[in-house]
Amino acid sequence: MSNCAIVGINWGDEGKGRMVDLLTEKYDFVVRYQGGGNAGHTVVNEFGKFALHLLPSGIFRPGVVNILGNGVAFDMENLWNEMQKVVEQGVALTPENLKISDRVSLVLPWHRDLDGLEEARLADKKYGSTKQGIAPFYSDKFQKKTILAGELFYPEHLREHVKDLVEWKNLTLTGVYGAEPVTVESVMAWLEEYGEKFKPFICDTGRVLKNAVKAGKNILFEAQLGSLRDLDYGIHPYTTSSNSIAAYAPVGSGLASAVIDEVVGVVKAYSTCVGEGPFVCEWFGEEAQKLRDAGFEYGAKTGRPRRVGPIDIVATRYGVECQGATAIALTKLDVMSYMDKIPVCTRYEMNGQLIDDFPFPVALNDCKPVIEYMDGWKSDISGVRTWEDLPENAKKYVEYIEKEIGCFIKYVSVGPERDAYIERK
Repeated sequence: MSNCAIVGINWGDEGKGRMVDLLTEKYDFVVRYQGGGNAGHTVVNEFGKFALHLLPSGIFRPGVVNILGNGVAFDMENLWNEMQKVVEQGVALTPENLKISDRVSLVLPWHRDLDGLEEARLADKKYGSTKQGIAPFYSDKFQKKTILAGELFYPEHLREHVKDLVEWKNLTLTGVYGAEPVTVESVMAWLEEYGEKFKPFICDTGRVLKNAVKAGKNILFEAQLGSLRDLDYGIHPYTTSSNSIAAYAPVGSGLASAVIDEVVGVVKAYSTCVGEGPFVCEWFGEEAQKLRDAGFEYGAKTGRPRRVGPIDIVATRYGVECQGATAIALTKLDVMSYMDKIPVCTRYEMNGQLIDDFPFPVALNDCKPVIEYMDGWKSDISGVRTWEDLPENAKKYVEYIEKEIGCFIKYVSVGPERDAYIERK
C-alpha cells in the first residue's frame, strides 16, 4: 500500500492535474481533500483537453475510484455542469468511480452572491477572488453554519435547518450589503433539484477509504492551488480559505489516520500567479506577454491572464519546506525553449540586504528580485522522453533548481500530453 499527495509548491497553476492524470496509473483511489471550484486542473489525454474544477483528476483512468472528501467546498450546481461536459467527451462517471463524502459541506447560492458583494465592497483592496463563494463558504463552515451532503437524505430535518440558516444569512445579505433576501422555498428548490442528482454518489467515503487501506490499496491525494495560497502558510490575506498543504490531506480526505508516504510537489519551470498579492519576481510589458503566450498562461477557471515571471528560488524553496516534498515534478520546461538566456530569481533584496529565506507576508512588499541568467538551449524538447536526450543546458537548468530548492526533481514535463514527460532515476 502507498499513500501519495500531489501538491502545488508555489501560487497554484503549476500543473497538478496533469501529474495526477499521469500518476494515477499506479493508484486505486484519487481523493480531492480541500478547495472548491475556484481553480482549474488542466488535463490533456486521449479523451481531449479538460479544465477540471471539482472533479478529481483521476476520473480518466478505468478502475480508479475518485472521491470528494469532507474538506472540499462542494458546489453541486457547478459540479453537475462540469460532469455533463466530461461525460459528453466520452468519460464515464458513475457512483462506482465517483464518490462524495456525506460529511462534505455544500456551497449554497448565497455563498457566491456574498463573494461578489464583498469583492465589490473592497474595491481596489480586493483579494482577487474568483467569486465562486469559497471564502464565505469556509467562513460559514467554521461557524458551523453549513449543510452537510448527508442531510439531503433527511428532508424534514433539512427543511428546518435551511429555515434557521436563511433567517441568519438574511441578516448579512440585507443588513450589511443591502441585497435582496433569500427565501426558504428558493433554497429548498435548489437543494431538491441538485440533491436528487447527487444522492447516488453520496456515501460514507471515510469507511470506503478505511476499507481500501485494509485491502492494501494505493491512494493518491490531490490538492488544489499551492503552498503560497495556503490559508496558514501563504501570502496572507491573498490566500485561499483552506489548507492546500499535504499535511491536511488526512483530515480533508476523510481518512484521518492516513500516513503520507510520498509528497510530489509540482513546480513550473517559470513562475505564474493568478489573483492579487505580492509576486516578487513578476515581469511586465512585452517580456511578460511573450512568456504568457508561449505557455498559454490564462486561468483555467477564469480565463484571466496569469501574472508571470522567472522561477523564484526563494519562494519555491519555502514551498518545498511547507509541503514536506519528497520529490518534485517540474512542468512546462518546453515553454522556455525560445529564450536565449534563462532568468532565475535567486534571492531577494529587502531594505538593502540580500535574503534567502521567504519573509513574513507584509515584508514581501519591500522585496526586489535578484536575477541571474543561465544559457538557454534554443531547441524544441517536446519530443524528448529520456534525460540523456535533453540538451545539456536544459539539464543544467534542472540540476540547478534541484540543488537550490533541496529536493530531487523526479519528473520533467515537456508538454501537456500524458506521455510528454521524462522520469529521472
